[in-house]
Amino acid sequence: MMSDLDEFHRSLIADIQGDADASGTYAQEAFFERIGEFLTEAGEIDQADYAHHQGTGRNGVLIQVTGSGGDPVDAEGILALILCDFQITQEVRMTTGNELKAQFKKLVEFLRHARLEEFRDQLEETSQGAGLADLIATRWDRIVKIKLIYVTNSDNRARVDATPAGEIDGKPVTYNVWDLKRLQGYAEQGKARADMTIRFSEDFGAGVPVLKASGSDAALESYIAVIPGRQLAAIYDVWGARLLESNVRSFLQAKGGVNRGIRRTILEEPHMFLSYNNGLAATAEEVEVEQTEDGLLLRSASNLQIVNGGQTTASLHAAAKAAGAGMDDIFVQMKLSIVPPILSESVVPRISEYANSQNKVNAADFFANHPFHVRIEELSRKLLAPSGDHGYRETKWFYERARGQYADARGKMTEAGRKRWDAEFPRSQFFSKTDLAKFENTWAGQPFIVSQGAQKNFAAFARSIEKVWGKSGDRVDDGWFRNLIAKAIIFRKLEKLVSAQAWYEGGYRANIVTYAIAKVAADVSARDKAVDLARVWRAQDVPPALQEALLTAAAEAQQVITSPPAGVRNMSEWAKKQACWEQFRKRKLSYPDGLDDMIVDPEDVKETARDEKTDRKLSEDVVDQVRVLELGAEFWAKAQAWGREHRLLSPAEFGVLGICAKMPARLPTERQTSMAVAVLARLEENGFNRDAAHA
Repeated sequence: MMSDLDEFHRSLIADIQGDADASGTYAQEAFFERIGEFLTEAGEIDQADYAHHQGTGRNGVLIQVTGSGGDPVDAEGILALILCDFQITQEVRMTTGNELKAQFKKLVEFLRHARLEEFRDQLEETSQGAGLADLIATRWDRIVKIKLIYVTNSDNRARVDATPAGEIDGKPVTYNVWDLKRLQGYAEQGKARADMTIRFSEDFGAGVPVLKASGSDAALESYIAVIPGRQLAAIYDVWGARLLESNVRSFLQAKGGVNRGIRRTILEEPHMFLSYNNGLAATAEEVEVEQTEDGLLLRSASNLQIVNGGQTTASLHAAAKAAGAGMDDIFVQMKLSIVPPILSESVVPRISEYANSQNKVNAADFFANHPFHVRIEELSRKLLAPSGDHGYRETKWFYERARGQYADARGKMTEAGRKRWDAEFPRSQFFSKTDLAKFENTWAGQPFIVSQGAQKNFAAFARSIEKVWGKSGDRVDDGWFRNLIAKAIIFRKLEKLVSAQAWYEGGYRANIVTYAIAKVAADVSARDKAVDLARVWRAQDVPPALQEALLTAAAEAQQVITSPPAGVRNMSEWAKKQACWEQFRKRKLSYPDGLDDMIVDPEDVKETARDEKTDRKLSEDVVDQVRVLELGAEFWAKAQAWGREHRLLSPAEFGVLGICAKMPARLPTERQTSMAVAVLARLEENGFNRDAAHA
């Protein structure tokens, strides 16, 4: 019988091969793109830049690197180098400690050689390896820590995670391994590390005195603590951004760097830190608490996550050296809630939302259960995409608003059920929150932000969610979703087309694609026109005329990205600059004549959307009215009584259900029927049994 790991192994290989085929790239690059999403979401790195280099160095030593975590200046001085090992095998491979050492040695040798001018001069100037080597050399004095990450689709038997591995030129080095088991845990459950346990007593000097802040019948166990600033900074030094809940990481990226006010207090008035600072709100899955003569002591916390106070934590870590002995006077209050994994999706966002409510950009905007993401999920499960020019049946596009939804839903099915699922939701029509942000920001004329990586781009998009959502979310409807999918189709088609072009020099494809689409969209908009996304949706493909226009822009985008200003060798970093986009945006391009057939008047598009919305509203109103009448007065009386008993109804809602309970003597209005249907859905979510009430 196949084990869960064997099944995940085969599934991962199939997915990576599918991604490679869909985008016209190599399996190794497709693997890097997939794990780059995992590593950034998990807080291992801030961004993932592909930069493959393999060869030999002095004395024939092996050198290899697959990518990096971007510019160390943007990552608190941490240089992250990544080496990927993806192999297509029938059985799951095993990796031993000796094999791990050999792999990490290749990364170390690339690091050592990158600092040698002789080595850098031998590299092809436009290659990604040359750009990464140049980045290391120019940033060396500002690098404070080196993180070497090995990612493999083998089963690693050696325990290596955030393991200290000596120093290079006085800079501490840590080894991190993401093997098949760990990838499975993250892909299926969103767990960066199943056993990320903070051992306060064992690893960080001492346990933390706590007061229990919950009664025996409380829904969640809670504690209040005061943690020394030096201890908190030391914990962050080991675990870094992985200590911060993923949405808080995005939130901090949106707000900017280290808080100056916090830093000033650390350096000038450390004894006032507790008085001035709001402290931390944190969650953990489990804690070990010991009763001592002096009271309760927190010994360890499993999967500790800071959901508010991330900036405080990062600022303490950043200022620790400069503060010196002053750190001994700093203490931080912490509210710790014990949240079992099964409740995390519903409870953690609320803790963060209420704790962050004073901030203009609300951290809750970054959570998967923001109404915007819930609406996109609902539309993705409901709307059928046309069979298109090359299909034979209607399908759906699966939006994964929370990590693991796709695998979880598919994994619970029988073999026959999975075949039906794969036909309805093809793997090529799967997209995530970061994909959505990539598509939308590209069309919004922000390819330089898209180029900054999935998490930073998502942070930028999250800032605009309220603008997109509006007061009621009416704008995010069927038409909005169809346009979103058309953008996804265009993006993925161009990825494949670029890889197949004779002019494509290799590398920087992700940058070329977002720049090219943004350029075409901007040039069409400058003519007061819009790309006909409805036509792309209907065909579920990109018409040849639009393909030609996109490739015209893509060829030019490659030229701009690979020709940075004097003194800049790292093209990935150049593509992240607004100056790069401005230079490209202003270029005049000669598009093929066929592009005119693919553009429409924006007013015509809006009018069509308004007509569709009116028709849909009328249809929904009729459906609601029929539903309310069919359920009958007796049913609504039971629903009203149950809602009152469980204190789930507002006075207005109680009154509307009362009107429904008096049918046919009184008939609810259109607005009242809509409210009744919405209230019923909420009652059912909270345990109301419709079938029993209707019996």
